[in-house]
Order: sequence, then structure tokens, then C-alpha cells
Amino acid sequence: MNNEPRMLVLAGPTAVGKSAVALVLAERLGGEIVAVDSMQVYRGLDIGTGKPTAEERARAPHHLIDVVEVSQPFDAGQFARLAGEAVAAIRGRGRIAILCGGTGLYFKALLEGLGAAPPADAALRAALAAAPLPELLRELAERDPATYERIDRQNARRVIRALEVIRLTGRPFSEQRAPWEREGASAERRCIFLGLERAPGELRRRIDGRVEEMFRRGLVAETERLLQQGLGQNPTARQALGYRQVIEYLGGQRSLPETIELVKIRTRQLAKRQMTWFRRQMRLRWMRLEGEPAAEAIAERLAGEWGVPGAGGASEKALPETGARAS
Repeated sequence: MNNEPRMLVLAGPTAVGKSAVALVLAERLGGEIVAVDSMQVYRGLDIGTGKPTAEERARAPHHLIDVVEVSQPFDAGQFARLAGEAVAAIRGRGRIAILCGGTGLYFKALLEGLGAAPPADAALRAALAAAPLPELLRELAERDPATYERIDRQNARRVIRALEVIRLTGRPFSEQRAPWEREGASAERRCIFLGLERAPGELRRRIDGRVEEMFRRGLVAETERLLQQGLGQNPTARQALGYRQVIEYLGGQRSLPETIELVKIRTRQLAKRQMTWFRRQMRLRWMRLEGEPAAEAIAERLAGEWGVPGAGGASEKALPETGARAS
């Protein structure tokens, strides 16, 4: 098929239903899924990250899941290298790479690179980690106001990395990030950049239901087991949403009901940040999902647009441009 895409980018907030859509599309289009998720790369972080089940992985190949142990470091640079290799291999097999996830930085790293920021300095990083977060934020605000305004100020790891780069180079962190380059017309015809969204109330209900299901399935027991395997010593993995709050619960900081409610709140906040990032940073064709049959319906419409035999037709009107990348 001449109009068959080489790659599909499927992005959106947590709990919107990306994975279900990606799985159906992979089956319909002969595709393979590359998970763009900063926490699904860790073995054992299963319940809290919503990893695909063994049955789902049997339905379509998945890549960049269970790549490292919870005790091992992993970053966007490693992801970009491994995901790039996976995409190349998928294309080499004549199949479609479906990049599915909600980690904006990982999409950015793979699609445009990370710039020329220096490698980590263990001694400097340790010194920064020992300092109180408010002190680090004051320094960041003074030395790089642009980064201070957009960074997640509750994420100590990201604040530390920004200051590490600033101290090592003497230049603002914001000046060292690679520019987002617009895709050319030919690439636009061969790649589909799709964003999935839901009405705020519906997304909130899905998030709350997902969090409650995570705890019913044994998130606390899974966290206890992972702590024995080194989760607590990994500054990245231990910050994973859900696991961080359970670690605090196990340390006596709050009750289990309070912990469940806090995970719901933090997940809603994450979803809001993700939507803001994707709308500002990526040129996505947004589609609003409604209800549970969304995966089959969207697969039908998109597959029809790509000319897959037996699928219903779809038009540009079916994929409204409701979101745009900031220039």
C-alpha cells in the first residue's frame, strides 16, 4: 500500500486508553509496539505502570518493556538508543512501528535527540542530592529562569540534573536542549502523529478506577518485594508514581486509604502535565475517546484511512486538529 505509514506516534495522558488502541492497531496493521514509558523499562514495576499482560504481548510484539532491573540506572539517552534500534528492526521486517506512551521526554529523545548536555558527574550529583530542594530551586531560579518556570519542581531528580548541567557548563540548561524540528512534508505523509484525549470527568473516573484496581491487585506487596531487590536505592525507579507513595506508606507516613487517595491526586496531576506538554511540544492530530469500545472504533477509522482491506473509511474530519505544537 503506497499510503501505508512507516511509523505511528500514539501519545496522550495516563489512563486515556492508549495501550488498548495500540494493540488493536498492531493487530490490524501488522505493527509492533514500542513502549514510550520511563517506568515500564524496569523489570518488576508491573502493577503500578500498567504493563501489558502476557496475553496482550502474545497478540503483538512489544519492545522497551522489562529492559533493566529496578536497581539499575536508566535514562532518556539509553531509551533513545534502544528504541531507535527497535524501530529500525521493525521497519527492516517491513512492519509498522507504533510508538505508544506518555513520557514526553522519551518521545523527544527518540524523535529529535537530547542535545549536547554533558554526562553525569557522580560527585557533583551527590552534593546536589544532599542539599534541600528549596535551596536547589532558588539556585535554579537565579541561574536559569526559563528552566525554573517549566520544570516539575517536585521532581528533585530533574532539578538536580538541570543544576548539574548548569554547574558543569556554566550555561543555562534551557540553552543546551536540542530544538524541536518540524517534520518535513514527506515525513508527514509517512508518519501519523496522533494524540488521544478524553473529557476531564471521564478521564478522572478512569484514573480513580485504575488506581483502586492497582491496589486490589497487590501494589503494596509488589512494592515490598521490589524494595528487597534494590528499588529503594534507585533514585529514578523509586520515584515512579504509585510506588513512591507506597514506600512512604510502608515507612509510616500515612494510612493506606490516605495513600490511595494521594496516588489518585498525583495521577490526575500527572495527566494534566502530560496534556500540557503534548499540546505545546508535539504536533499531534487529536482525537477524543468516549467509552470503552474506543480501541476498535479508532482502529477501524485509522486503518480505513491507511487503506487496510475490510476497514471502514475515515476522513480528515474524523481526526480534528484540536491540539497544536507551540512554535
